[in-house]
Amino acid sequence: MRALSPGFQHMASTTHSISDLAKEFDLTTRAIRFYEDMGLLQPARDGPGGRNRVYSARDRTRLKLTLRAKRLGLSLTEAKEIMDTYDSPRDTGPQLTKFLAVLAQHRKQLEEQMADLQANLEEVKAHEKEARTLLAKTAKAGKTSKNAK
Repeated sequence: MRALSPGFQHMASTTHSISDLAKEFDLTTRAIRFYEDMGLLQPARDGPGGRNRVYSARDRTRLKLTLRAKRLGLSLTEAKEIMDTYDSPRDTGPQLTKFLAVLAQHRKQLEEQMADLQANLEEVKAHEKEARTLLAKTAKAGKTSKNAK
């Protein structure tokens, strides 16, 4: 068996198939193709008719950032806009300003959702307290009527 040249070994370690990424990130290949359709990933094509997708280390990083952005509550469009600003050769000041603005907007949304959840939780607690009080009265009334017989 022939050993791989050092250059090829490096290339093999920095490229990934769609199934490699799907397994690594616990995604379906369909989801990865969707991210590609959205312009988040740009794999090279290989094989007969370009049927095989070859993902670079850059694509892997962009996929990881896309999933992180989703966990933060960003839309795929927002994630793409932020990642695309980092791909541009411009000054990083505007990129960071854009990123901070998006994060501030999502923080505000999360804080509003948390306030709504807190209000719902307080309402649930009040209903629980009321139900326990009624249950105690019902149990007491049941004992009183049994004792009267």
